[in-house]
Amino acid sequence: MSEIRYVRGDATVPRGKGVKLIVHVCNDLGGWGKGFVLALSRRWPEPEAAYRRWHRERAGNGFALGAAQFVRVGPFLWVANMVGQRGMRTGSNGVPVRYDAIDKALAAVADKALELDASVHMPRIGCGLAGGRWSRIEPLIADRLTARDIEVTVYDRGD
Repeated sequence: MSEIRYVRGDATVPRGKGVKLIVHVCNDLGGWGKGFVLALSRRWPEPEAAYRRWHRERAGNGFALGAAQFVRVGPFLWVANMVGQRGMRTGSNGVPVRYDAIDKALAAVADKALELDASVHMPRIGCGLAGGRWSRIEPLIADRLTARDIEVTVYDRGD
């Protein structure tokens, strides 16, 4: 079993050799415009375009809480759009993070990472605009990824 590695840096510039899979959380409304997705879109147009198409054509294509979509953005680089957030935070509606959906999506990420022989890279998923707590997310990553010997690097922005 591997350990989660924490580094300061930008998750859109993953470190290390080999195939890399960048993981992040999306909402179930088709909205893409705040938070980490902006950094992704600055680097590659494909993850946003694929996510918007996936949502737009969602009847029968598997788009739902807990789903994951894998988008290739380079020869050795993929992005996983994970639907782990119900709606968006507005006013007093509470937090939109859905831990069970993130857990389910991480299981799909693990399968894809093993298929690609890839390491997984991410910001602190579900803890920004989704309003989640890392103390709830970290054990999901450990159970789904590091327990299967998948290398995981979590990036904290540094100044």
